[in-house]
Amino acid sequence: MSRAAERPDNQRSGAGWLTGVAWTALVYNVLVILWGAYVRISGSGAGCGDHWPLCDGQVIPRSFTLERVVEFSHRGTSGLSGLLAIALVVLAFTLTRRGHPVRLGAAWSLGLILFEGLIGGAQVLLGLTADSTDPARGFVQGLHLANTFLLLGALLLTALWAGGAPRFTLRGQGWLGWGSLGAAGLMLLLGMAGAVTALGDKLFVPAPGTPLETVKRDFGATASIIENLRVIHPALAIVVCAALIWFAAKVVRERFNVQTQRWSYALYGVIGAQVLIGVANVALKAPGWMQLIHLLFACIMWLVTVMLIFTALTTSPRPSPTMQAARA
Repeated sequence: MSRAAERPDNQRSGAGWLTGVAWTALVYNVLVILWGAYVRISGSGAGCGDHWPLCDGQVIPRSFTLERVVEFSHRGTSGLSGLLAIALVVLAFTLTRRGHPVRLGAAWSLGLILFEGLIGGAQVLLGLTADSTDPARGFVQGLHLANTFLLLGALLLTALWAGGAPRFTLRGQGWLGWGSLGAAGLMLLLGMAGAVTALGDKLFVPAPGTPLETVKRDFGATASIIENLRVIHPALAIVVCAALIWFAAKVVRERFNVQTQRWSYALYGVIGAQVLIGVANVALKAPGWMQLIHLLFACIMWLVTVMLIFTALTTSPRPSPTMQAARA
C-alpha cells in the first residue's frame, strides 16, 4: 500500500486522538473544579502554608496532615490538567492546518489554565485561604470562577471543532450576536456571585433560623462585605434564569432545528434542577456535599448554555414550525 493511501487513515487516527484528548480534558477539568471546591469547603487551602508552587517550601513535603494531603493533591491534579492542555495544543498544531479553529480553542484553553494556576497561586501567596475573611478574597473567588467557566467553554469548543464542527462568528447575526454575549455574560456574573455566596457559607455558617433572619444578620452592623454580598446570588439567579429561558425560546423560534430545540429543552431542564438544588442548599444551611452538587450543576448549566449558543450561531435563520403555521 502506498504512503498516499495510508495518509487518510493516519489523519483519521490523529483526529481521533485530538478529539479524545479534548473531551478527556473537559471532563477531567470538571472533576478538578469540584476537588478545588472541596479544598475550600474543608478549609484546606492553607495546607501547604504560604508557599506556591512548592508545598511548605518543598517539592514533595516530608510530612502530611489531612489538610496538606487535600491541598497537595489538588495542586497535583491541577498540574495534570496543564499537561493535558499542552498535549491538546501540540496535537492541534500538529494535526490541523493553519487557520483551523481547533488551534484557537486549544491555545485559549492552555492560556486560561495557566491563568487559573496564577489565580490559585495569588490566593495562597496573599493569604486568601482557609479562614481568611479579607474582602479581596471574595473578588478573587469570583474571578476564579469566571475564569473556570471560560476554561470549560474553551475546552468544549475545542472538542467540538476537533470533531469537525464549523466555526462561528458573531458578526452579521443580528439580535443573536448580542443576545449570545448577554446570555454568556449573565451566566458568568451569576457564577461569580455564586462563588462569593459559597465562600460566605463557608466562612459564616448560617445560624439557626429562617432564611429571612439570615439575610437580616448578613446586613447587621458587624457583618462583613462578603456577608453583605451573599444575598445577591439567589436574587440574581431569578433574573438570569428568566433571561436564559427567554433567550432559549427565541432561539428555537428563529433558529429552529433539531439541535437548537434539543439544547433549549436541556437548558430548561438544567435550570429547573438547579433552582431546586439552590432552594435545598438554602434550606439545609449549605452543607458541603450540597455545595458540590450545586457547583456541578452550575458547570453543566454553563456548558449547556454554550452548546445552545454554538448551535444557534451555526444554524441559518429559520422560524420554527409553530411560527411558520402562525404566519400561514
